[in-house]
Amino acid sequence: MDFKDEIRRLGERAAQLRSQVHTEEATKHVLVLPFIQCLGYDVFSPADVVPELTSDFGIKKGEKVDYAIVQNGIPVLLIECKPCGEPLDAHGSQLFRYFTAQGAKFGLLTNGIDYWFFTDLERQNVMDAKPFMAFDITQIKDATIEEVKRFHKSYFDSSAVSDAATELWYVNAVKSLMQQEFKTPSEAFVRFVLWKGVYEGLKTKSVVERFTAIVQKALAQMMADTVSERLQAALTAQSNQEAEEAKKLGEEIPEEDRVETTAMELEAFFIVKSMLRRVVAAERIQYRDHQTYFAVQLDNNSRKAICRLYLHGSNGYVGLFDQDKNETRHKIASLDDLFSFGTQLEAKVREYEDKGREEVKKEG
Repeated sequence: MDFKDEIRRLGERAAQLRSQVHTEEATKHVLVLPFIQCLGYDVFSPADVVPELTSDFGIKKGEKVDYAIVQNGIPVLLIECKPCGEPLDAHGSQLFRYFTAQGAKFGLLTNGIDYWFFTDLERQNVMDAKPFMAFDITQIKDATIEEVKRFHKSYFDSSAVSDAATELWYVNAVKSLMQQEFKTPSEAFVRFVLWKGVYEGLKTKSVVERFTAIVQKALAQMMADTVSERLQAALTAQSNQEAEEAKKLGEEIPEEDRVETTAMELEAFFIVKSMLRRVVAAERIQYRDHQTYFAVQLDNNSRKAICRLYLHGSNGYVGLFDQDKNETRHKIASLDDLFSFGTQLEAKVREYEDKGREEVKKEG
């Protein structure tokens, strides 16, 4: 199993266990130590990992950092843990003291779900106030996994990681700026757009105010179009691959499979999937597209239908099932309305899970 698979499996495990982990010690043993192991370090060897490393700072004596990853006896990554689910915002100062006292180059603050990596980009040997990399391990992206991989024992190079951290810092700063501009375009940004030939007249204050809403709408539509194009390209590639595989096997693709899955249907699926992550592992939530409806089901099993989505007409509906598998359709004005059905969807998944456990007991 490669590093990416290990991290994703750890993220799935964290999603399943987070509701059962309530203390800092449990967080360390159930979530954080497995993460350190994923990085290739022997958590039982002080040559790799030192627990409870004493870190004196000023008048504060005897403070201890939870874990220190060491190389040649020198701490290179200090790890401070907090209970699972506890916000990390209020605990940066503690890691700051450890960072300064130990002279380490990198710090990690985590609650087993959120991971914040720090270094000293603004002032040498002084930990930055903001992390250069932060992620939720239950929703970690491939690009982030590649950055985390730099901390793996087999690849770790302090200088190389520092260079990557600098780039990440500025990339995140640019992304944050652009996200803010997309959400609420500033006067300077609107004027920049106007000066690029969009508007030939005088750029008066009233013109800038009028174009602010236009720029905002254009940016939103551009993002929506980009997402739609990428989704459609992925779906086309998947459909072509399945067709090619079926052709090699001499199979005919059933008529009901010759349907076009729309970007809206996929967006709805991801909304349902995100709501159900608290109940079951995300990969167990799957879909099956049909000519007249889009089905979301558990374990790719049509007998475990969670809901049906009807999004092709002028009106949208979500179909929910009772214990006798009778379907009731509910009108939705937009995909955001799906969030109001979270409780019913979770209940349906738990119903299937309970039945599965009962069947296992009977067989046993």
